[in-house]
Amino acid sequence: MTTIDLSGKVAVVTGASQGLGLATATTLHAAGATVVLNYFQDAAGMNQSRAAAAVAQLGERAIAIAADVRDRPGVEAMFDQVVNTYQRLDIVINNAAIIRDRSLRKMTDDEWSDVIDTNLTGVYNVCKASQSRLAAGGRIVSMASISGVIGFYGQANYSSAKAGVIALTKVLSKELAARQITVNAVAPGVVMTEMAQTIPDDVRDQMLANIPLQRFGEPSEIANVILFLCSDLASYLTGQTLHVNGGWWGP
Repeated sequence: MTTIDLSGKVAVVTGASQGLGLATATTLHAAGATVVLNYFQDAAGMNQSRAAAAVAQLGERAIAIAADVRDRPGVEAMFDQVVNTYQRLDIVINNAAIIRDRSLRKMTDDEWSDVIDTNLTGVYNVCKASQSRLAAGGRIVSMASISGVIGFYGQANYSSAKAGVIALTKVLSKELAARQITVNAVAPGVVMTEMAQTIPDDVRDQMLANIPLQRFGEPSEIANVILFLCSDLASYLTGQTLHVNGGWWGP
């Protein structure tokens, strides 16, 4: 049996105070990586409290850093802090995302731009800031979505952003290949996180009916795929989007 060992690797996970980000940071840490849990500093301080609790739970090899992925100088400062602290950067996980669902007819300009700025431009900012700091043979993994592939009613902003992440992944895989840095994406279906809990029950029932495995995903199941992409087992895999959706392809 092959065991994935990320000892000595330093990973940054954006949006890691809860949900898929926290599950991913926890999984990478369990494999031996040093993890940096990035979080957005909200006015109520909830993300900071969650990130601090997660770091306390993980113990050694874990720190939390606040940075808004929409803010390039803040992102640059975060990566400077990481490299200054650990003298290396090996893995970058683009997970930070928000939803502002509404039909296009009712969607406001702010609802459009807020989602695009966080879910797509935020990924651009993180990749732009980290690419020169990544060690040769590093890994970038970005969270896409089934929504960016098949599109969901009321998610013109979210689907567009996630489709953009898939395209950005393909481009960066070519641009960073000379340094053996792989760039991939993971496109989950519906995963039972805090974000998924906001989906109305009747809509979730309709979604469930379209999933051949007849259940929603668990955060750990997505995190395990990300762990694989960060490992030497995936050294020849780049520019790809892995669809982790229980077999759901429509409608």
